[in-house]
Amino acid sequence: MTDQSQSDAPRPYARRDFLTFATTALGVTGAGLALWPFVDSMEPAADTLALAGPNDVDLSSLQPGQRIVVRWQSKPVFIVRRTADALRVLQEKGLVDRLRDPASRRNQQPPYATNWHRSLNPEFLVVVGICTHLGCIPDFRPTPGSAGLGSDWPGGFYCPCHGSRYDLAGRVFQNVPAPYNLPVPPYEFAAKQVVRIGQNPKGSTFDFRSIEQV
Repeated sequence: MTDQSQSDAPRPYARRDFLTFATTALGVTGAGLALWPFVDSMEPAADTLALAGPNDVDLSSLQPGQRIVVRWQSKPVFIVRRTADALRVLQEKGLVDRLRDPASRRNQQPPYATNWHRSLNPEFLVVVGICTHLGCIPDFRPTPGSAGLGSDWPGGFYCPCHGSRYDLAGRVFQNVPAPYNLPVPPYEFAAKQVVRIGQNPKGSTFDFRSIEQV
């Protein structure tokens, strides 16, 4: 015969189940709160998002013969203010004959930079500074006849990793490991001496993802 007083009394395991549930719920809530800063930190930072969009660069302090490096989409972009002598050298037959793609026939630049100086304004070169061989960052060697590069060096970019060379239009030389010219990003001039990297001039729809190699 069943003892009625025992059947009506609260069951010890039922109380334990409730305590276990309550503890688990608090634990999950606590874990969720603790996890939130970590999840939130996985969102792109504002400055990272800004780098993906157009980047305005003031060129007013850039002197002839100098280079600056800025970032766009986490890539280094070289901006060089070329001298009149440098522009003259870019057109010399002795240099052109030594280049792999002097007329920029490969799709490494927008249509508006498919010219002998590979730019919108001959004075300013804008290229992504990543060697098209294995992705190294070339050195800026603007002085003709720079030590170690030979007396016929016209000035340009030299990749110390495997010896690839580019002139001051970012055009690659023959007989070096790099197969392509340095890529030109989309850009326009927002003002006379302000270049906007990442945005095409009005009427152009050039997509940087269409280039052959970066």
